[in-house]
Amino acid sequence: MAKEVRLPQLGQTMEEGTVVNCLIKAGDEVKKGDVIFEIETDKATLEMESPADGFVKHILVEVDQTLAVGESLLVLGDKDEEVPQSFIDSLKDGAPAVPSDAAPVEQVAPAATQPAAAPPQPAAPAGRVIASPRAKKLAGELGVDLTAVTGTGPAGKITEQDVKQAAASKSAKPPAPAPSAQADVKLGSTVPLNRLQKITAEKMLKSKREIPCFYLTVKADVTGLVGLRTELNQTSDVKVSYNDFIIKAVATGLQKYPIMTGQLAGESIKLAEAINVGLAISVPDGLVAPILKNVNKKDVKQIARDAKALVERARSNKLAPTDVEGGCITVSNLGAFGIDNFIPIVVPGQCSILGIGQITDTCVPDNGNIIVRKLMNMTLSVDHKVANGAVAAQFLDFVRKLLEDTSTFNVGN
Repeated sequence: MAKEVRLPQLGQTMEEGTVVNCLIKAGDEVKKGDVIFEIETDKATLEMESPADGFVKHILVEVDQTLAVGESLLVLGDKDEEVPQSFIDSLKDGAPAVPSDAAPVEQVAPAATQPAAAPPQPAAPAGRVIASPRAKKLAGELGVDLTAVTGTGPAGKITEQDVKQAAASKSAKPPAPAPSAQADVKLGSTVPLNRLQKITAEKMLKSKREIPCFYLTVKADVTGLVGLRTELNQTSDVKVSYNDFIIKAVATGLQKYPIMTGQLAGESIKLAEAINVGLAISVPDGLVAPILKNVNKKDVKQIARDAKALVERARSNKLAPTDVEGGCITVSNLGAFGIDNFIPIVVPGQCSILGIGQITDTCVPDNGNIIVRKLMNMTLSVDHKVANGAVAAQFLDFVRKLLEDTSTFNVGN
């Protein structure tokens, strides 16, 4: 029986997607779980798996084509099955109908489970990474770079066991730091926007139009935090960054002031079900802000592990749908670029964003004397529809105090 395959909703907020890569051609045999398309959403580029076994009878889309969720992508069928052209034309017109001279056409949803194991087949083409969803999740947890892993599953797909072996042999290598997408340009030239830049532009414009913000800035004395981080990184295999401490402090603050996780919903404010914190990351094509989940339940070292894996997935374009959904707040740190202070733009769907500046040696008064302390500026941009100035100020002050008192941190093992 012929099967119509439609664009699935690959994320909770996904409304449309753009086909950026087609990995099949007419006549190919595919198995349930094989990666058949790469789809770019408003948050990430994601792999779409075949929802069923079959032979590719007709591909209804082209690379760079944008479709709404539910639109037809292709038709699968039996090897020798003939699918009437009238039916194919009806799918292209967006009005699928079953012709009288054909067997009923089945509509199939994306595969929800990993396909059964099969004998090893030739590896995927160079540069392509095909991995099961569970293998991707495990790779993120273990910090394994999938581009360094040889898959032993069907069509070279990377399995959980492949990831475990790679982690055990410590063969995975982290990707190199991402260059700026806008750094290498010349005066007088016209610079076209890539997809990610277009999406970012649309989101930022939406934020400025729909989110009435106010801004709060404080200085945090992080002298003790600098010393703690230095000590930890000298004695531990897990290297922690200032962001890891900041994210933990922010999560603790959200626990104390849960209104800061809210979103306006009609005449109510809906609070988040979990404390998830976004981290702004520079990638070759622009900027992304994937999400660290349930941060309040993790110690600093676990946050460091998760953040490292998240950065690697972001910079190698391997973010999963769950990596880009459910954020309450985003942390954006420009301190490494020598920036003292900046006002970040709230990500639509979140209540606030925290901008972090560089740590500077600063002379401060101390009982009539002058001493040098390490200070760091933090600016909080807040959606005034959700939180008022008083509660946001209390939240930011609480985060500042946590960063100044290092005894509050559960560092972990």
